[in-house]
Amino acid sequence: MIPRYTLPEMGALFTDRHRYATWVRVEILASEAQAALGHVPHEAVEDMRRARVPDPERVAEIERERDHEVLSFLAAYCEDIPESSARWVHHGMTSYDLVDTALGHTLARAADLLTGAARRLRRVLTERALEHWDTVTVGRTHGVHAEPTTFGHKLAGHAFAVDRSLARLAAAREAVAVGTVSGSVGTYALIDPRVEEHVLSALGLAAEPAPSQVVARDRHAQLLQAVAVLGACVEQLALELRLLQRTEVREVEERRTGAYQGSSAMPHKRNPTTSERLCGLARLLRGYADTALENVALWHERDLAHQSVERVILPDSLCAGHFQVTRAADLVASLRVDADRMRAHVDQTDGLVHSSAVLADLLGGGMERERAYRGVQAAANRTLATGEHFGASLAKEGIAPARLGPERFLVRHDVIRTRLEKLHELED
Repeated sequence: MIPRYTLPEMGALFTDRHRYATWVRVEILASEAQAALGHVPHEAVEDMRRARVPDPERVAEIERERDHEVLSFLAAYCEDIPESSARWVHHGMTSYDLVDTALGHTLARAADLLTGAARRLRRVLTERALEHWDTVTVGRTHGVHAEPTTFGHKLAGHAFAVDRSLARLAAAREAVAVGTVSGSVGTYALIDPRVEEHVLSALGLAAEPAPSQVVARDRHAQLLQAVAVLGACVEQLALELRLLQRTEVREVEERRTGAYQGSSAMPHKRNPTTSERLCGLARLLRGYADTALENVALWHERDLAHQSVERVILPDSLCAGHFQVTRAADLVASLRVDADRMRAHVDQTDGLVHSSAVLADLLGGGMERERAYRGVQAAANRTLATGEHFGASLAKEGIAPARLGPERFLVRHDVIRTRLEKLHELED
């Protein structure tokens, strides 16, 4: 992922230097277990521990001659190990014992970072939802004014969406926190299963139950699906905020710094650029998730078609997803809310948003449904045509409504607030 959409803590996990440092750790752990079983001299393990992590530049230099990254890494690593000990490095292992086990460890760490960012977004959403629980605004369906609601209710829906994504992320993290040290075609023919047990226990990983030499790629697909769904939830939030920032609406506004410039040609512009950026990143995440599904099917016990793809989609998806979620939390935390303008929009249609309450009153009073609906609709059409208040139009239809006001729609709001408060308690 390009630096623009990469935060340092996530980007660091996907550098060559971090990958090689993790490979070294796997090699040492495997050699420790081999030594405990009497298959490798203890002195060799000590020499491996003293050796430096190979420089990525040196690995790349050797790879130009060998055209094999793992063999080039091993050659660079062994340059700092006495020859008598170097022969025991990678003993009984195949390349993907190293690659996939290290990858499982890295993906688990990346999932933890993304989970932390998503938890912060959930917390910010619940806090702002409770802050604006009584901030009355108009609900819109099909982009058209429907009935009154509150801005807190709007944000609550997004908070619960992120909460569901956290559950999906937890399952996906468990799925990818897996490794294998089972040798060629996964048969343990040249390596004792106790070596795998030692390595994976130290790394906090589970074992691939029936390894084919590689870890099953449906695991990675599950992770990227979870990232994409979380990204879509962020997109839903960002799209709502974009729509609420339109000139005709202006109910919320993104935080602006003194350096903000909205247009190179029109100095008055205050564009919802942060929200737009979050929506754009969601498109990338869906693409990566689709590509991950293409990686699931491999020839026989393994092939290498997935490798070139994973070098792009795994770091890009996790870096972009982490950036998107982090910036979404920043956006919501600093969002300016115009409560007065929200209330004004409730009244903008001269009472029409209360048509369903009037209809319910008439039905409750015993009026036949078709007659009641047609009467209320006729009054609504008159208000739209003339601009007179809905109450006056109803009177001309012979309908005397009960008290009209948004409070009628918020009576049952407390049940949602109770659910939201329970969600907020999770952060404590």
